Amino acid sequence: MADPSTYRPKTGSIPTQPGVYKFRDAKGRVIYVGKAKNLRSRLTSYFQDIVNLHPRTATMVTTAAAVEWTTVNTEVEALQLEYSWIKEFDPRFNVKYRDDKSYPWLAVTVGEEFPRVMVGRGAKRKGTRYFGPYGHAWAIRETVDLLLRVFPMRSCSNGVFKRSAQIGRPCLLGYIDKCAAPCVGNVSAEEHRAIVDDFCDFMGGQTSAFVKRVEKEMYAASDALDFEKAARLRDDLGALNKALEKQAVVLGDGTDADVIAVAEDPLEVAVQIFYVRGGRIRGQRGWVADRVEEGDTGQLVENFLLQLYGGEEGDTIPREILVPALPPELETMEELLAERRGGRVAIRVPQRGDKKTLQATVARNALQALGLHKTKRASDLTTRNRALEEIQAALTLDDVPLRIECYDISNLQGTEVVASMVVFEDGLSRKGEYRRFVIKSVDGQNDVASMHEVITRRFRRMLDEQATSAQVSTDETEGPMLVDPETGRPRKFAYAPGLVVVDGGPPQVAAAVAALKELGIDDIPVCGLAKRLEEVWVPGEEDPVILPRSSEGLYLLQRIRDEAHRFAITHHRGRRSKTMVESLLDDVPGLGEVRRKTLIKHFGSLRKLKTATVEELAQVPGIGPATAAAIKDAVGASTSKTVSVNTATGEVEEH
Repeated sequence: MADPSTYRPKTGSIPTQPGVYKFRDAKGRVIYVGKAKNLRSRLTSYFQDIVNLHPRTATMVTTAAAVEWTTVNTEVEALQLEYSWIKEFDPRFNVKYRDDKSYPWLAVTVGEEFPRVMVGRGAKRKGTRYFGPYGHAWAIRETVDLLLRVFPMRSCSNGVFKRSAQIGRPCLLGYIDKCAAPCVGNVSAEEHRAIVDDFCDFMGGQTSAFVKRVEKEMYAASDALDFEKAARLRDDLGALNKALEKQAVVLGDGTDADVIAVAEDPLEVAVQIFYVRGGRIRGQRGWVADRVEEGDTGQLVENFLLQLYGGEEGDTIPREILVPALPPELETMEELLAERRGGRVAIRVPQRGDKKTLQATVARNALQALGLHKTKRASDLTTRNRALEEIQAALTLDDVPLRIECYDISNLQGTEVVASMVVFEDGLSRKGEYRRFVIKSVDGQNDVASMHEVITRRFRRMLDEQATSAQVSTDETEGPMLVDPETGRPRKFAYAPGLVVVDGGPPQVAAAVAALKELGIDDIPVCGLAKRLEEVWVPGEEDPVILPRSSEGLYLLQRIRDEAHRFAITHHRGRRSKTMVESLLDDVPGLGEVRRKTLIKHFGSLRKLKTATVEELAQVPGIGPATAAAIKDAVGASTSKTVSVNTATGEVEEH
């Protein structure tokens, strides 16, 4: 634990302009990012007597080993830079709001020639317009099914769309008038785009115009004695009204607003938001976060608004945002959001009427979400801590293994040998730090030699990065800062794990230990987990460590081992698919190595190559009509064969 006075900058050296500052730990990792109107005033407040600081702030300044800052011209620029740095460095002492569950979105792929409506989850993608998020996927599908009567846009997958286009016959939705069937040319791309635009406008809240238009067309058809058309329009009108009934009117003035509420305690905070468009609730979402920095409700609201809208498209920011407390930098935040939206944005605390009532409802949801999260979190944290402590005790480790790396080897009869490295920190997977290796120096099926190679490569990289990292050793810091000298970000491979787990028994463990010793590393513990009896093997011991079947420690090791196996298998299958493609193309006349690689890169997989037409093959650079026909014949002949893997021998069999 560092003494803040050892790295305190001279007061006169700190500028008084607006800016953003970063606290770094002894390894150079950014642990906190903040902004200030006056950098000198804000930073000097961190270096007062520790007993006068908030406990979380005291923990942060004693964990840090250095502070640095960047001045900007305006407070809006400071907000933007703060958001960028928080997103880039993911500091541990900044509030990070996490989704309290996975929310489904209604997505329209407006970037495609023939846009598709679908239900999805996860991060947003460019070229797609999103509505929601919603509470249940089934509710979205039910609403879309109703609206496809009125807006018959495409909802099929790319595979179904291409297949229908090839055979010249639409799918079932095209026959029952729930799709305009652009795949077979029933409508042009422009006509289909018009349907999509109407659907998006309706989902965006412009509902009354469509209802009135359908009513007008229905009465006109009735007056013209076209009763069949009038009946169809009547059913369409019923579908529109039924869809609207699912979205209750909460604001009678038809306001577009995001309604935000916060539930907090000394340790955690939960945020709920209702998306209101055209006076109707169009979606709902929730987040939870640890309170790792001091600040009142207004400060929490400011942090949340910055994270919520910092990466959003301008058209997703509404004209009005209702919050439980105003952010400290209200005018700056409104200016930033208005700049992103391209129009005025008002942040308000509702005082009375429907808006006050609606925010009370959102607040109840936030309180319930916080209670539910605390119940789950307590169980999860207790279980993970117990698992790590059991592993420490079973393997007699000096410290709890907060970072565990696991390695697995995958091959097929000694071909396409690959390895995987997965990382778990605090009992949770860190997928951003997973790595895959292609084994280069081992011929045939030799898992022991392969394990030796992958351990050697990974930890040689660690030693190299530690040697070439920026070695900062001054009066203000303790030890080297293992950071990239160009970007200033910590090198991921430069940090040693608390435990290395290998998939296998004593031979694999011995190979890993030998690789580490050859590199001069003797302070990283190693163990192996054998699949058959789930035995834990440690170096130099004749007998395995037997953990009880109900042990949380064994369960965590199994999860890590299984994740490494899954990751290795996925990599191996991808490489094997490319190898199969290359073998099919070996006998095609006139197709050399360069053009074969171009072909594989263009289509990406054997399945896509098999379904490609001669014309599509001929569009690949360097592939002419004659060569394309030869390729089609080669891959077409292979489709009559069924390929399977004999699980007993591992051999590939063709039938």
